[in-house]
Amino acid sequence: MDHLSFKTRSVNKASADKAWVVVDASDNTLGRVASQIANILRGKHKPSFTPNADCGDYVIVINADKLRVTGKKLTDKIYLRHTGYPGGQRSINLRDKKAKNSASVIEHAVKGMLQGNRLGAAQYRNMFVYAGAEHPHEAQQPTTVSLTNL
Repeated sequence: MDHLSFKTRSVNKASADKAWVVVDASDNTLGRVASQIANILRGKHKPSFTPNADCGDYVIVINADKLRVTGKKLTDKIYLRHTGYPGGQRSINLRDKKAKNSASVIEHAVKGMLQGNRLGAAQYRNMFVYAGAEHPHEAQQPTTVSLTNL
């Protein structure tokens, strides 16, 4: 057998086999859901994973308003932002942020788990988060993924 017969194939943007998956976030913990969504977005669950290419799947997250957190994080976890003006630091806790926009809680957690470059930004744009159980992506025929078997 020729030892040069097997070549390692690197996936690029054109040859990536991207699928659509639906993740149900109801009654799951925020960090555990976010880390598994980040792995799907990066493509680490595929045997053809290439770290420098966008080879992950498109992820649709539903039921973001039914997400759980443990401990006293609802009141003690603080999200900070800055307006850009002097003295413009603003803070909001998890309970208020979830009441205002529950999808932004998952988006913030997943964005922090992706790379901080153009590739991470491109992978982040492949995620769609919805507070309820309905989503407008039925035409893509997404498959439902259970987070326990990843």
